[in-house]
Amino acid sequence: MPPPARNRKRKDTGPAWTAPDEKATLLGFLDYLRNAIADKVADVPEPAVRTAGVPSGTNLLGLIKHLTAVERFYFLEEPINNMNRTFRPTRDETVEGLLADYRATTTQANQVIETWTDLTQPAPRPPGRALPPSQRWVLVHMIEETGRHAGHADILREKIDGSTGR
Repeated sequence: MPPPARNRKRKDTGPAWTAPDEKATLLGFLDYLRNAIADKVADVPEPAVRTAGVPSGTNLLGLIKHLTAVERFYFLEEPINNMNRTFRPTRDETVEGLLADYRATTTQANQVIETWTDLTQPAPRPPGRALPPSQRWVLVHMIEETGRHAGHADILREKIDGSTGR
């Protein structure tokens, strides 16, 4: 593992202003968090990007893989057969490949979100759920889910090379 790079401290940048409507605001914050976590992973070398930073096994690449699966579940109606596996990148999965997959998935998810005109309506029904959540619930949940894991990524990245900020 490389020594901490104290010169990698960057100033935090907040989310961009959005249109004033609810959907634009929610999507603006979700996109901000999506970009934040992808940026935390983008330039981390092997094997540090997949090395567990805490006893639970959490690692940067696993967070991207997990968030990709969750985005697919809620927006694209793709089932998750084993939640624990979503956190574990295989040897064949690369940073470039998983990041490209995450970005493609979020683009597809945004295309679904663009069709939503009333956030009180049911979102796509994830397999295994009796009732679909509202579109608003899905957006807020994905902000919470992505924000939680972006915080994990902040800590893991700082442990790897001292990099902070966005």
